Amino acid sequence: MSSLCFSKKFCLVEEELLHGAHPGLRFVTQSIASADMDLNQLEAFLTAQTKKPGGITTEQAAVIAKFWKSHRVKIRDSLINQSKWENSLKNISWRVDLKSQSRHADQLNNPVAIVEMELGKQGQESEFLTLEFDEIKLNQMVRKLSEIEDSITSLTQSN
Repeated sequence: MSSLCFSKKFCLVEEELLHGAHPGLRFVTQSIASADMDLNQLEAFLTAQTKKPGGITTEQAAVIAKFWKSHRVKIRDSLINQSKWENSLKNISWRVDLKSQSRHADQLNNPVAIVEMELGKQGQESEFLTLEFDEIKLNQMVRKLSEIEDSITSLTQSN
């Protein structure tokens, strides 16, 4: 039984179409996945591949198209997770407390933000980071996050 795999998670089994599969079939599917093709791009790409001398068959193109339409999001997420080197933010929670203990009496009963971040890689145990912010530090953090947001927005709008 032959199978066509985008990763260990996503295998497609089509005995009659992929038995003795074309050597370029793996290249075709990897190209589709790495380019994260939309449906129009996919159709144009597969049509071109079927017209190439020694290219894939129209039946193989149909199977690949059906598979891609069904699993595109999962494949994309899998490729992104495989390409991450560092931990990423999995979750964030927060609360506001009043400081009940302090070395300095003037800091008692001041509001503080407690922020807990869950960091890790998909499929691995998470690490937790807990931060405490007074009003000044929280405002600094909000400004920095706003700068990051502006930078990301400017980069995504220029594409």
